[in-house]
Amino acid sequence: MKKKRNKAKTVIGIVIAAILVLLLANPNWLPLPESLKNAVSNMEKDHILLKGDAHATIAQLITLVLAIAIVWLVYQLLKLILKAIGKRGGRFQTVTSLISGLLKYVAVIVAVVWGLSILGVNTTAVLAGVGIVGLVLGFGAQSLIEDIITGAFIIFENQYSVGDIIILDDFRGTVRSIGVRTTVIEDAGGNLKVVNNSDIRNFQNRSRNNSVALVVVAVDYSTDLRKLEAMLHESLPALKEEHPDLYLTVPRYLGVDELADSGINLKFAADVTEENVFAGQRMLARDLKILFDEKGVGIPFPQVVVHKADQ
Repeated sequence: MKKKRNKAKTVIGIVIAAILVLLLANPNWLPLPESLKNAVSNMEKDHILLKGDAHATIAQLITLVLAIAIVWLVYQLLKLILKAIGKRGGRFQTVTSLISGLLKYVAVIVAVVWGLSILGVNTTAVLAGVGIVGLVLGFGAQSLIEDIITGAFIIFENQYSVGDIIILDDFRGTVRSIGVRTTVIEDAGGNLKVVNNSDIRNFQNRSRNNSVALVVVAVDYSTDLRKLEAMLHESLPALKEEHPDLYLTVPRYLGVDELADSGINLKFAADVTEENVFAGQRMLARDLKILFDEKGVGIPFPQVVVHKADQ
């Protein structure tokens, strides 16, 4: 609540400041005496701050300040709008995240070009010169251009979105933001990995489909598998009812996985979301242990048999 109030106060202050600067830039709008208006006009004519062909009057400087304030105000308002749209999540949050990153650069360019035009600079010639310089620098900034283009393809092809869980190399985490140049991924421990968009290759998006929590439980060789399987068929649906927010489907018995040294390994699975895949494995193992204890099914464990030599 405090943050929202502070933002509201900031926006109101900007609007009031912009109105004041606008009124000061054109004193004819104010209900001032004619003598005071003439004095301000004469001050603008007499106080030229830069000599020569290029000069700036007080009115121009005030207009420049006003222009910068307007650009900054529009930038802040657009950020608030994009933030509100991004709260819908998914695709909206991904696109607004990229646009917010671009908006910063656009605001700076607009402020510079507008400011130069207010001061009487030939912006067409400046932009032409900037285009030539940009072409020269482009050959030395190929990786930057590659990052930007790759980021655009990531968004347009919807390869992943903000909030998706991806695996990149050996790093598994949630996508927190997609910028013009980089993507930020956060793992379960809160560690952030910042990757250039052009370096994101051969990744896995684990959020597009449901994930599966797999658990292997061993039972004694003396267990009657037919009776055990009939019991599982009756009891497993209750686990879904006990944890409806975790299991997306009824946990299922997949069959015998291995005839191990100490017991018969049985495999179980449950559909969960990717963010709950580890929590689902832990909960399924717990539920099966409790179920087997209640039904008297023995779970073997390694035992050491010591033979004592005859003396």
